[in-house]
Amino acid sequence: MSRVGKSPIQIPDGVNIAVNDNNIEVAGKLGKLSMVIDSAINVEIKDKVITVSPKSLIRHARSMWGTTRNRIQNMITGVQTGFTKTLEMTGVGYRSNVEGNKLKLELGFSHDIFYPIPEGINIKCPKPTQIEISGYDKQRVGQVAAEIRSYRGPEPYKGKGVRYSDEVILRKEGKKK
Repeated sequence: MSRVGKSPIQIPDGVNIAVNDNNIEVAGKLGKLSMVIDSAINVEIKDKVITVSPKSLIRHARSMWGTTRNRIQNMITGVQTGFTKTLEMTGVGYRSNVEGNKLKLELGFSHDIFYPIPEGINIKCPKPTQIEISGYDKQRVGQVAAEIRSYRGPEPYKGKGVRYSDEVILRKEGKKK
């Protein structure tokens, strides 16, 4: 039995949820999200509470039970408050700033990198070495952060590169004389 899947989801005020056949739509003040529900999962709404349960106890249904519950919870949280990821850059001359609808990155290459900001994602640069990515879709926020980080990931010897603010870089010892 799924411990995560068993727990019910409370629907906060200002969030509208509609379940049709195998589709769920969540709308709130920040936007609207929809998801296709697996055919082995049953979703019920009753008295501002969502309960997720498997239709049978086959392996596939049990594995999708907790996943579906958490994805619905993330959709509700996203349209109500949103998600934010913070990236930090370490290195001489590493800078970033937002120019129109593009993020300009200076990462030690011979050229600047221009990353187009996707629809539904907000990017701010409070400091030249810090990037804040926010939006209402958790998957897209994480994907954009991963794509920006992939341009110059952190290296283990000096720690230079782009990293998540809560990421710990295991440093290696350099050459010994």
